[in-house]
Amino acid sequence: MSDLPRKAVTRTAKLATLPLGFAGRTAIGFGKRVGGRPAELVTAEVQARTAEQLFKVLGELKGGAMKFGQALSIFEAAMPEDLAGPYRATLTRLQDAAPPMPASVVHGVLAKEMGPRWRSRFESFDDTPAAAASIGQVHRAVWKDGREVAVKVQYPGAGPALISDLNQVSRVARVAGSWIPGLDIKPIMDELKQRVSEELDYSLEAASQAQFAKAFRDDAEYAIPDVVFHSEHVIVSEWIEGVPLSRIISEGTPEQRDAAAQLYLEFLLAGPQRAGLLHADPHPGNFRLLPDGRLGIIDFGAVNHLPDGLPPEMGELLCDALDGDAEAVLRGLRETGFVKSTIEIDAEALLEYLEPFIAPLRTDTFTFSRPWLRGLFQYINDPRRPQFTVGMKLNLPPAYLLIHRVWMGGIGVLCQINGEVAGRATLDHWLPEAHLPPLGDD
Repeated sequence: MSDLPRKAVTRTAKLATLPLGFAGRTAIGFGKRVGGRPAELVTAEVQARTAEQLFKVLGELKGGAMKFGQALSIFEAAMPEDLAGPYRATLTRLQDAAPPMPASVVHGVLAKEMGPRWRSRFESFDDTPAAAASIGQVHRAVWKDGREVAVKVQYPGAGPALISDLNQVSRVARVAGSWIPGLDIKPIMDELKQRVSEELDYSLEAASQAQFAKAFRDDAEYAIPDVVFHSEHVIVSEWIEGVPLSRIISEGTPEQRDAAAQLYLEFLLAGPQRAGLLHADPHPGNFRLLPDGRLGIIDFGAVNHLPDGLPPEMGELLCDALDGDAEAVLRGLRETGFVKSTIEIDAEALLEYLEPFIAPLRTDTFTFSRPWLRGLFQYINDPRRPQFTVGMKLNLPPAYLLIHRVWMGGIGVLCQINGEVAGRATLDHWLPEAHLPPLGDD
């Protein structure tokens, strides 16, 4: 018996309850307000109940619905504060939690992937999952050589469910898009669909993990577990113990926040340069702060292959923008496809539009925060401002789609962590062709 609801009609019906449920609760809330209850109290009730239903439906369905929820949870930092409160805890739960599948189902998958005597490969195996996410769950075990390991088991039927969900979850997008002004859900959904086959094949994930582990072996700042065994639907890798980034976000000390934020930022940049891969699933559930101060990274199902590292044009454009060379910025954006040849755009207006994005690099250190991100979203999506029309003229080239998505998500996570980072020095070190001018000269 599968633990993952697979019939399209059942899954579609569950997904449909999200916008319909929101509309129903809103109508009930209006009735309560007419009946004399305070509007603020009624609104809070509606938001809290909608948030709980969001987790319940997406979490039960797992698959693409769960993955969409995880992608969306990264952007909660950009939500208006009056909405963020009720939804924050619920969306954060989607980052590293989901209802588990029964032990009998897990045993069936392990028998199929590792053979009927699969238990002989382990000294012990914990039937209670340590974590459950979008297409699989993780169990703690001890390998036959005494190493503590994480056993990642894919949900039976995850493939059909994932594809079905990503086609149907647009029903939720109408509701989700209203939470974050300016957030375009469609590119997120399109990119998730493109990664379906890669994330379903754990053999590909194991290869990416091994490539990362080799590049960062014995590193003083990062811990990436070695792969012990893998098949198409099971990965066994070394266990790493640490405080999940999601917990640091909710209750971390200032010191933990600063350390985690700096390590997180550096890893996003260092991965392509050292391993030729960009870790493309930046949500907090995949990162943890280890007791020795290193940042542990797990889950390599989504990666962007960049054998030559990040595009050097990124560093060149950043330098030109910090130098205030508007014409060079426009020329570079045209050459890379961010501004199409048929589009007329004023170079100075373009540079003014970009200024809030590069402002964090005009100081030695910067603390990314929820208020900063909300202000940025409001800035670029205010039709009353001249820069609104500038932003509408920009294009996102296919080669930058995944890089853009990861950096959007990464900035969202940094704003949740709320830690101070040496952003300027970090980009100067890791971003090809950056060579940022000294402060005071840009």
